[in-house]
Amino acid sequence: MIRNGWRAFAGKRVLLLQGPVGPFFAQLADILSEAGAASVHKVNFNGGDWLFYPRGAYNHRDTMEAWPDALDRLIDREGIDALFLFGDCRPIHEVAHQAAQRRNVEVWVFEEGYVRPNFVTLEPYGVNNHSRLPRDPDFYRHLPPTKAPQEQEVGNTFWHTALWAFLYYTAAIVLRPFFPHYRHHRPLNAAEALPWLKSPLRKWLYRIRERGLEARLTGELSKRFFLVPLQVNTDFQVRVHSDFESVPHFMETLVASFARHAPKDHYLAFKHHPMDRGYHDYTERISRLAREHGLGDRLLYLHDQHLPSLLQHARGVAVINSTVGLSALHHGTPLMVLGDAMYDFAGLSFQGPLDSFWTQAEQGAPDMALYDRFRAYLVHHTQLNGSFYRHGVFDRADAADPEPDTVDAAPPASAVVVPLPTRAVPPTDTTPPMPAPVVARWQAAQSGRSAALPSTDRH
Repeated sequence: MIRNGWRAFAGKRVLLLQGPVGPFFAQLADILSEAGAASVHKVNFNGGDWLFYPRGAYNHRDTMEAWPDALDRLIDREGIDALFLFGDCRPIHEVAHQAAQRRNVEVWVFEEGYVRPNFVTLEPYGVNNHSRLPRDPDFYRHLPPTKAPQEQEVGNTFWHTALWAFLYYTAAIVLRPFFPHYRHHRPLNAAEALPWLKSPLRKWLYRIRERGLEARLTGELSKRFFLVPLQVNTDFQVRVHSDFESVPHFMETLVASFARHAPKDHYLAFKHHPMDRGYHDYTERISRLAREHGLGDRLLYLHDQHLPSLLQHARGVAVINSTVGLSALHHGTPLMVLGDAMYDFAGLSFQGPLDSFWTQAEQGAPDMALYDRFRAYLVHHTQLNGSFYRHGVFDRADAADPEPDTVDAAPPASAVVVPLPTRAVPPTDTTPPMPAPVVARWQAAQSGRSAALPSTDRH
């Protein structure tokens, strides 16, 4: 990952683009400054970005067509050495990647954790299918056994994530006149608040509607159902790293194949993504597919059942490229990958066609010795223990030394020491009301932006 931790950026000029919702990138700016970075700059693209990084940032208020030239000028003027961004498939970040390549500027990409729930991802160049991790099973088989690092539990992050998202989207809507040309991957209007209000209600309703279903799947239907964890419908991994037009397109493809080729006493269970709960409900679609393909009650729709239990009892798991695929491998469950994913190779995932998976899944069961080596390498080289939304990233000083046998075989390895800011800041009139534990992190993130950072708008 980063050899020598954040000290690797001592003396470098760093540019932060869009981060996860919340104060994480403000915390990252403090961390880089404390590690000796020569300068840390930030670009905001909408009111949500500005809310969490209001001082010492460039505000790009022009069109997307003007963004490449504006970025080129900014990189050249400030002598930028490294870019940090969250998600490498957003149009804003695709442009940045191209600009960085032309100028030999490092690109570091954050993403949600490959290994969840206690990790976030940080890789050089790109993540997911853009990752430069080796995909040769022999590479991992020849690695020495490596002990996985100890990890701290991040706990339940849903309410923190919901809070940051609510504040982010509210600010983006209210401040739209100041960023009139920005286009987000979700609609930026007042209606965007409705899904977050629907989500808790639907969670309660589904819990009642699906009472007893988990017991049935882990009991009488154990090893007689295939689990399909759905991804968020706006997930760039679906758009960019698969041939599916949408999540419903993926669902229809799976049901058609399952109806033709699966054993007649087996079931297909779709599990809704919890972060998409307020946006979509596939009840009617699944009922229609069951009728059209004559599946009756063999087509199931799940929401909040315990995922590890489902993975243990499923005969197989099918994904586009969700990180739940790695959880399936962790439980030794045969895995069918239908998109592009960095964990889709012989020895881990099923390599035959989808139509064969329903009857031959066991023949493609993961090699657990290979998986153990792959997971240890993945964690050591791409994962940081922590959360973007609740704790930040925990101190990883206990794993600060790279593995001597593997550092030269792939992207350089080391752990990253990421302390949270500790400055005590008194409340101000501009601090929005929120639960007390969150206030301290918000205040720490908003304080002490370097006076040396420029604050000019980019037009």
